[in-house]
Amino acid sequence: MKVSEIIRAAEVQNKTRFTFELLPPLKGEGTAQVFSAIDTLAPLDPAYINVTFHREDTLYTERPDGLLERHTVRHRPGTVGISAAIARRYGIETVPHIICGGLSRYDIEDALIDMDLLGMHNVLALRGDARRGESRFDPHPQGHAHADGLVAQIADMNRGRFIDGRNADGELNEFQHKTGFCIGVAGYPEKHSESPNPESDIEALRRKVEAGADYIVTQMSFDNARILDFISRAREAGITVPIVPGIKPIATRSHLTVLPQTFRVDLPPELVKEVERCPDNAAVRRVGIEWASMQAAGLRKAGLPVIHFYSMGRTDNIAAVVKKVF
Repeated sequence: MKVSEIIRAAEVQNKTRFTFELLPPLKGEGTAQVFSAIDTLAPLDPAYINVTFHREDTLYTERPDGLLERHTVRHRPGTVGISAAIARRYGIETVPHIICGGLSRYDIEDALIDMDLLGMHNVLALRGDARRGESRFDPHPQGHAHADGLVAQIADMNRGRFIDGRNADGELNEFQHKTGFCIGVAGYPEKHSESPNPESDIEALRRKVEAGADYIVTQMSFDNARILDFISRAREAGITVPIVPGIKPIATRSHLTVLPQTFRVDLPPELVKEVERCPDNAAVRRVGIEWASMQAAGLRKAGLPVIHFYSMGRTDNIAAVVKKVF
């Protein structure tokens, strides 16, 4: 089932559903940790599960002659594979991510073909971040510099347009098959860190929708007023596709610095004060559950049909929020 259809059904039923995001396992870990995280939430009827995509990293190893040898590695491969495994094991719709970073248009097309052949109907199209150790995002020479180009490529495949329009004999192909992806994109209630101002950020979002995006999921925000203001500004700009707000239960004291640095989000002063008063991380976790529960209840009251939770692999606190609010 497509995410757009799931959202529409929730609207018709006047019901708010939840989704969550997981990381694919580290290389060599297998499926146990991922399945354990899902086992906690599967009985609570999630609408769908997002699976992140992680770009390549560069490692240097010393050779016997003392020189350094460069290796390109992926620490978390398997986004497509674990998405298929989740769908098969749990019967829950999965949304694998695909990114521009480090991938050519040909790499992207091959990954999307794999998803299509596995019967996947949804994909979240993202530009991705700069590679670790690099100060800015540099696109692959044969890739996309921005997410709207990636969205357009997926939309082309939905129309039966693939990159190579000719066969090995140089004859023009007439592709009979069309993919059927529902395309999600990211929105930023607190503005993308590289956007010069909120207006240009909304304009970039509008371009992604015009390229073929079917819905938007927001970056995490800890302030419902910012989320609702973002939705209002998007609507004023003529963006009519569904917008799914993203929230995260804070879980450790280190999140006070890690989350703003990593995701470029602000933490409300009241939340920071509550966390700073906590004697240990167990208390921080309780504060995080209460804050996320307050956010989820407020977003439900605002009539939003789906709420997305960022988990970073741990789901027991999300389960506590869902049981409390949904």
